[in-house]
Amino acid sequence: MLDYRKMYFQLAAKVADAMDILLKALQEGESEFMDAESFPGFKVVAIKVEDRDPE
Repeated sequence: MLDYRKMYFQLAAKVADAMDILLKALQEGESEFMDAESFPGFKVVAIKVEDRDPE
């Protein structure tokens, strides 16, 4: 007979491992982004949205 409890815990362990891998990749990506030099050609521009009357 299948041991569903053992199978469940094996699956849970693999899911936890996958989450650790994804979290590490996210943190490395964020770190690389924060350490990168900024591009002098880019700047933030605010766009004002005018109110429109409903017709």
